[in-house]
Amino acid sequence: MQRAIRIHEKDNVAVALTSLKKGETFTFGEATVTLGTDIEQGHKIALRDIHTNENIIKYGTVIGHATCEIAMGSHVHIENVKTNLGDVLEYQYHLETFAQPHAQGRTFQGFVRKNGKVGIRNEIWIIPTVGCVNNIVQNLEKLAQPLVHGSIDRIVSYTHPYGCSQMENDQENTRIILADLIQHPNAGGILVLGLGCENSNIDILKPYIGNYDPERIRFVVAQQEEDEIEACMKQLKELANLVAKDERTECPASMLKVGLKCGGSDGLSGITANPVVGRFSDMLVADGGTTILAEVPEMFGAETQLMNRAKDRATFDKIVSLINDFKEYFQSYHMPIYDNPSPGNKAGGITTLEDKSNGCVQKSGSAPIVDVLKYGEVLKTKGLNLLSTPGNDLVAATGEAAAGCQMVLFTTGRGTPFATAVPTIKIATNTPLAEKKANWIDFNAGKALEENSSLDSVSRELCDFVLRIASGELCKAEANGFHDIAIFKQGVTL
Repeated sequence: MQRAIRIHEKDNVAVALTSLKKGETFTFGEATVTLGTDIEQGHKIALRDIHTNENIIKYGTVIGHATCEIAMGSHVHIENVKTNLGDVLEYQYHLETFAQPHAQGRTFQGFVRKNGKVGIRNEIWIIPTVGCVNNIVQNLEKLAQPLVHGSIDRIVSYTHPYGCSQMENDQENTRIILADLIQHPNAGGILVLGLGCENSNIDILKPYIGNYDPERIRFVVAQQEEDEIEACMKQLKELANLVAKDERTECPASMLKVGLKCGGSDGLSGITANPVVGRFSDMLVADGGTTILAEVPEMFGAETQLMNRAKDRATFDKIVSLINDFKEYFQSYHMPIYDNPSPGNKAGGITTLEDKSNGCVQKSGSAPIVDVLKYGEVLKTKGLNLLSTPGNDLVAATGEAAAGCQMVLFTTGRGTPFATAVPTIKIATNTPLAEKKANWIDFNAGKALEENSSLDSVSRELCDFVLRIASGELCKAEANGFHDIAIFKQGVTL
């Protein structure tokens, strides 16, 4: 197994692919480097003497600058590197295009809904309009389990703390996300439970939902019922008898919409898991499918790579607004734009936000970017899209599900158990994590570093695995019963 890698010929650092010991010697091109200290997996090594204020180059791009003299063979990390990121910037459009894979005509077994959308699950969702009835919908989820039969995959509830005591855009945001989820094709049936006096009550929410199938989407207002549990169970029994008859049919991969997300990243994220997911994204797009890259703060420092892949000038302008609007969001709360990475990221070898971002955007592959969505917007254009979300795992993944993604691919170097409203596939950056947390991890991208393997071969394996999940195979989070949503909070609470 290769023990260290120089990702790009311009780089003045290499990355340890496993834990290395002081005194080990490596050759990278014309440079022979002897380690002056132990280096942990995912951490960086100076390939030559780096002077104070000199830029650190990784992925062929700047990820920060040296804060002191760094000797060749030394550890390059938070103790001697600082971000170069600043405030809102101006950008120029320089179109770049890359060769794309050929369509393969892939298919999966999905549930075709009356409106033409395709679900990869046949679930019944119980959604509260307001946090005041969270305990009721959780109780309903437990009571409804005997109703699971036929083709029903599961009956689940999705609680949240919102729907009242919110103002203007914050309340609007909650209504839009709830309406998006109520129309999601992974749900063969939906029960919406309202309290009755909340700001986002059912009558107010219905216009956001738009046209809907009254057989599949049912409503109960708790304050209008003598026994709201009995009223809800009646609706759930009727839904279960209807949904249980649904059948999977063969669908083209062009009907798949997949969210791309990372969390608990480490120094191998941009070397294994994220490039593997990026290649998968290119393959799905080639087959006419759709992917979404979210987490705007984790594009900072790598945004020009995305801007130059915009399909046209109008899309480029949208990406510029996406980046600068999010920077202004940080500034409006008097927060530093570059207050990232997390402690876990740093422990895994990520030094600056530029370091993290350049690894993060590897998930987008190399396809053209066809559209940019606001938080709560639903996908309109097939291909690679960008979505405005924060980096927070639950909030970003919920945004991808609300946009219409039937599943989320989640790369991680540290591990995490969470799942959003759609199947959330955990992809490990390294083999030790995949082996240690086999109860969380679905797919090991770390094997791309093994002999007789490659990013391309592992990407093809991932594509096959995704199609199996889309056809009904459970991911680990589903088997564990995990499911959650988190809506992006904006503004004050009354």
